[in-house]
Amino acid sequence: MIEISDFQKIGVGLTGFGVFFLFLGIMFFFDKGLLAIGNILFLVGLSFVIGLERTFKFFFQQHKLKATAFFIGGMLIVLIGWPLIGMCVETYGFFLLFGGFLPVAINFLRRVPVIGTLLNLPGISSLVARFEDRNPMV
Repeated sequence: MIEISDFQKIGVGLTGFGVFFLFLGIMFFFDKGLLAIGNILFLVGLSFVIGLERTFKFFFQQHKLKATAFFIGGMLIVLIGWPLIGMCVETYGFFLLFGGFLPVAINFLRRVPVIGTLLNLPGISSLVARFEDRNPMV
């Protein structure tokens, strides 16, 4: 089993809270305060999980600069006060950055008892297969 450091455990918690605050921000009609807190917690949590240097290397690779610009630009647009537009831009950047991880995440979720059963339902299974088989968006 892989040993996880205390910093990585904290990072997973921060990332989870970040996703939770982003979800709350969207549920409360794009509340810019909750979205800003969610974005900050997500980035800090990611930095704790994989390390600060690897985070910078991930975001600022030559072929990912466009995706990083959309992702960080969307965060800045949310902070300026246009949360709906900012989240659209940020979501596009997120899928460009993390799109390659979707097949891995889907395969993991298929092994989770309740979620795996839902993902194998006839209509959902064909939709999920599109994400699973596609090439990473780079």
